[in-house]
Amino acid sequence: MQLGFVSAIVPELSLEQVFDLARQTGYNCVEIMCWPVGKADRRYAGVTHLDVTQFSSADAQRVLQLCADKQVRISALGYYPNPLSPEATVREMAAQHLMKVIDAAALLGLPVVNTFIGRDPSRLIEDQWDEVKQVWGPIVAHAQQKNIRIGIEHCPMLFSRDEWPGGKNLAISPAVWRRLFETFPGPTLGLNLDPSHLLWQMIDAPRVIREFSDRIYHVHAKDARIDPDKLYDLGVTGLMWHTPKLPGLGDVNWRAFFSALSDTGYNGPVCVEVEDRSYEKTYDDRKRALIQSATYLRNFVV
Repeated sequence: MQLGFVSAIVPELSLEQVFDLARQTGYNCVEIMCWPVGKADRRYAGVTHLDVTQFSSADAQRVLQLCADKQVRISALGYYPNPLSPEATVREMAAQHLMKVIDAAALLGLPVVNTFIGRDPSRLIEDQWDEVKQVWGPIVAHAQQKNIRIGIEHCPMLFSRDEWPGGKNLAISPAVWRRLFETFPGPTLGLNLDPSHLLWQMIDAPRVIREFSDRIYHVHAKDARIDPDKLYDLGVTGLMWHTPKLPGLGDVNWRAFFSALSDTGYNGPVCVEVEDRSYEKTYDDRKRALIQSATYLRNFVV
């Protein structure tokens, strides 16, 4: 396995500076964020370390030379919008830009693009499956043509009781993943696996790894801490009884997680996703978060 981090945590850095940071903090690779240039409406979004809007073969060669010079590889390109937004313009822009990210990944010779399936949070999953096929059919076909695999992250994107049971991503559980893979047969669609999202949904991460071992294309290393008092007060529908933490500072059983990954033969990237607010006040805090996470995860990733 290769240890990396998600570049969203350092939006102020250039691509070259991101690679320098990876070398300084002990990482082999980076998942590079490829949002359209501009602001975003939520945290960790809207980060553009690689602008793919007019990305050419010459641009790809410059990036690959930078990787060689810095001795840091790109694990995947990342773009996490809502391609199933109820707003048609948002939905269309997300799908069009995702196609450009796929094109850039192909020019760079990368195997994976990471993203969300998306969701209209006001509607049940069953009621929008026609839209899933309509929106994602062309995207999957385009990725297949470019020989790119798509790693779907499974965060429900559900942040308040007012949204229950919605959220902005419907690929939240094994039942939905099975249906997605039946709807889009072939190897193009898979998972960008993150155990922190499974933890608070009470989904057994090692069991997921063993069932979907052939669909795990990328891994995010993020922990979560369960607050038992809030869980008692609010119940499982309270949602805010878990807090994102650095690996090793929450309740994910990393020993069982990596044991399952190694048992099933996973040998791809494992990228730290820093969303721990205790380490976000300054750039030095975020750098410290990366160093601390690498130190911990080197127990499992050589």
